[in-house]
Amino acid sequence: MAFDSQTAVETRSLSEKSYFAVWRWHFYAGLYVVPFFLMLAITGLTMMLITQVSGRDGETIRVTQGEAALSITQLSEAALEAVPGTVTEWIGPKAPDLATVIRVKTEAGQRMVAMNQYTGEVISSWDRRAGWYDFADNIHSELMIGTIGDRLIEISAGLGLVLVLTGLYLWWPRGGDTSVLVPNFKARGRALWKSLHSVVGFWISLVLVTFLVSGLAWAGIWGGKFVQAWSSFPAAKWDNVPLSDSIHASMNHGSTNDVPWALEQTPMPASGSDAGLTGIPAETAVNIDSVVILGRLLGMDGRFRVAYPRGDDGVWTINRDSMSGDSNDPFVDRTIHIDQHTGKILADVKYEDYSWMGKAMAVSIPLHMGLMGPVSFVFNLLFCLLVIFVCVSGIVMWLKRRPSQAGRLAAPPAPTDMPLWKGAALICVVTSIAVPMLGLTLLAVLAFDVLIIGNIPAVKRAFS
Repeated sequence: MAFDSQTAVETRSLSEKSYFAVWRWHFYAGLYVVPFFLMLAITGLTMMLITQVSGRDGETIRVTQGEAALSITQLSEAALEAVPGTVTEWIGPKAPDLATVIRVKTEAGQRMVAMNQYTGEVISSWDRRAGWYDFADNIHSELMIGTIGDRLIEISAGLGLVLVLTGLYLWWPRGGDTSVLVPNFKARGRALWKSLHSVVGFWISLVLVTFLVSGLAWAGIWGGKFVQAWSSFPAAKWDNVPLSDSIHASMNHGSTNDVPWALEQTPMPASGSDAGLTGIPAETAVNIDSVVILGRLLGMDGRFRVAYPRGDDGVWTINRDSMSGDSNDPFVDRTIHIDQHTGKILADVKYEDYSWMGKAMAVSIPLHMGLMGPVSFVFNLLFCLLVIFVCVSGIVMWLKRRPSQAGRLAAPPAPTDMPLWKGAALICVVTSIAVPMLGLTLLAVLAFDVLIIGNIPAVKRAFS
């Protein structure tokens, strides 16, 4: 019996040391992550609300439905009279009582022109990617400071994964506690905030990890250099079609992505050969009207887009993408490239043609953006509010625990000796290889801890 008691004491001691070590990591990860999570949740919430109210590309502008629509060539001419330049994209309406949108490239930049397709009337025009949605999107994706902002957000997403994993460890029931799935509303003060924080954090953890991974896949290092490069649609599937020097990402504008994630790094096919499958009949002129008709014959219904060729070897691109709000169903996403000279189909890429990661991203991105219907929007709305609550409740708990006028962070105390440190080191090594920016951050924190905090008493006290 004495041996059993001693073992229990040692086990409890190890458990307590592990708890405080994990809590300390959770605290320090939160110091960096919480401001970014608040920013991401607030800007994400803003973008979803704007999408529902006014849309991004004029998709909610209504018109009075007429008997027959004018040709797209006629609409384009009317658009150019109002906004001189070069037409670069046609965006069809989701329904007959919604406006058609023409994108025009001008000397000042890209302009969107909403048209009544039955009368040719120009309803309105505006700078593309220059509204409140795009302002929020630029903050959400790169803090409006370009590459540096992208890297800072990538670090926050990586540390966010650490925050979730350590949070789940701290949430895990101990000592026979069975009420961890529901907040303890009988508690008061910091105990109540802790219960709310941990329970809400648990319930959103799976969705949060999904959003963090899908966000990381857009990031410049983990996404652009590793995962996306390995998961891109292989150009070899173009069946010996001539390739352009441009990749699909060249169709994007600023921080806004206009083409599917799985295609971004794949080279574009090129016009100017006899390659491809029969598309537009040889006796028919290859123009915007015949390309749209071909798209509809190939099964494109409702809202889809046609991007005009760029240069003599450019292609017509017919695209329907749930990420861009063209539909609520990512499983019908499709990209078709047409030779501008022959009208032949050079490529026809559907959801089922993507790699498994490309398929996962095709679903998770519109889910991430709340574009998969009303249920998706309400779900994301609630999720953003809960993320904000978890962040705020974490701050409240820290303020309630921190001694008044302490002049220091009041971090959780470090155990005298780090339990299971070899396993933790192995996890850090594997994580550093898998997510390089997170690995570099962990190494920087370790160096700061050993070289600065460990040797400068004033700094050590401030971070204690």
